Amino acid sequence: MTTSFSQLSLAPTLARAVAEMGYEHMTPIQAQAIPVVLEGRDVMGAAQTGTGKTAAFSLPLIQRMLKHENASTSPARHPVRALVLLPTRELADQVAQQVKAYAKYTQIRSAVVFGGMDMKPQTVELKAGVEILVATPGRLLDHIEAKNCVLNQVEYVVLDEADRMLDIGFLPDLERILSFLPKTRTTLLFSATFSPEIKRLSGSYLQNPVTIEVARPNQTASTVTQHFYNTPTDEKLHALVTLLKQKDIKQAFVFVNSKLGCARLARSLEKAGYKATALHGDKSQDERLKALDAFKSGTVDLLVATDVAARGLDIKDVPAVFNFDLPFNAEDYVHRIGRTGRAGATGIAISFVAPADVRLVADLEKLLKTKLDVEGIEYPEYLPDSRKQGRINDGRRMYADRDTSSETMSGEAPRRTGNNANRSQNGRDRMESFESRSDKSGSSAAYVPKVAPRDPFFDKPYEMTSDMPATPAWEAAAKAGPTRVGKSANIRPKKRMAALFKSVVLPEKIEEPAQPNTSPESVQSE
Repeated sequence: MTTSFSQLSLAPTLARAVAEMGYEHMTPIQAQAIPVVLEGRDVMGAAQTGTGKTAAFSLPLIQRMLKHENASTSPARHPVRALVLLPTRELADQVAQQVKAYAKYTQIRSAVVFGGMDMKPQTVELKAGVEILVATPGRLLDHIEAKNCVLNQVEYVVLDEADRMLDIGFLPDLERILSFLPKTRTTLLFSATFSPEIKRLSGSYLQNPVTIEVARPNQTASTVTQHFYNTPTDEKLHALVTLLKQKDIKQAFVFVNSKLGCARLARSLEKAGYKATALHGDKSQDERLKALDAFKSGTVDLLVATDVAARGLDIKDVPAVFNFDLPFNAEDYVHRIGRTGRAGATGIAISFVAPADVRLVADLEKLLKTKLDVEGIEYPEYLPDSRKQGRINDGRRMYADRDTSSETMSGEAPRRTGNNANRSQNGRDRMESFESRSDKSGSSAAYVPKVAPRDPFFDKPYEMTSDMPATPAWEAAAKAGPTRVGKSANIRPKKRMAALFKSVVLPEKIEEPAQPNTSPESVQSE
């Protein structure tokens, strides 16, 4: 098996671009997938995140499409021949940039379309003609319905991060998109995991695929050192600042579970003196791209993100990843920590385990097939207590124990452990030093806080005066009953409306005159 890019039979233009990017040796997924794709066979690949899956399908696709290369300006000479589908906007933009870098010395055109941006510039680029189209499913369907692109000449389809697309409900969109494609095509499916849903998808749309697994499914990268710390919810920020100082971490991802918590944590870190920014779904696409660019350039040290950034983002030389919140889905943990230790580099992954995370820890142990070693954190005294900084993650206010002052004043020793004990002891030391200074100044009395003067009027019990009526006026009026005459002013009078139908006047009954009695009895009486 070849392990060097120089041993591949790549075109000179393509090999030149690869050499300029500094690629020398292939990763395991590249060494196994590239020769199979060059043969034109379907591939079902599973690899650890960060192992170079993008180059594994991009390079052989460009190599096989060089036979269609032409310098014509006619859009008809540049139909869509390769379609790459991805779940998120950030990942689509990243893959599109890499494809452009690989094909920059060729005549192969590429474009990217995703939501959150104006469709007009994308439409202009599509109608000019592109061979490689990178897209998210939703926005691609918009362009298909608008007849901005035609997919009847597609030869290659790539479903990257397929498990993520299924998780966020893209299966109906995928099925609809694939219905527009020719039946004869090469389909490449790449995923970090081989779930039953992924296997069913591959069985429906792949033809005799070559299965490539470079690691056990759901396995974390061996280049990432993992640590788990037992941290209560109200001490997570303090723990984060402590570990950043202790381990001298200059740049890191910090993952949380909610968009609101993401924004609040970013603000709290900025108040603590760090250059931090938030990345979540409520951000516009322009804001999200600016945040990523700032993090890549080193302008921002801490990128606080939800799982929108956990899949596929390739940012080099990120030394650490913090799981401020454990993910609800255990598989997302694999993707989160895959943002560090990429392409053979080493990295560190730190996760905070709260008491309420028992079920999440159990799911994670089941996925990783190992027992997690949860450690404790030793806080140095010079760091401020971050719990006094207000709202952190879940909307609850984090303050120190309110009973500390009362316990100290009463002479009872508060029950504290760790850094809390140190802080309480420091408080008692300050109080003792204050009392000793007072004794030296000639005052034997202990410190007593000032109390506002009280009005003696409010200490007297209620007494009824003689001039007050025995029964309140409102109660007497209620017992007397209503005194109004006629209708109340609050009752609106009924409007007189014309009758829709006239009433029928019945004719009066006419009495008939009495008839003379002609019976035999009346005649005899006469």
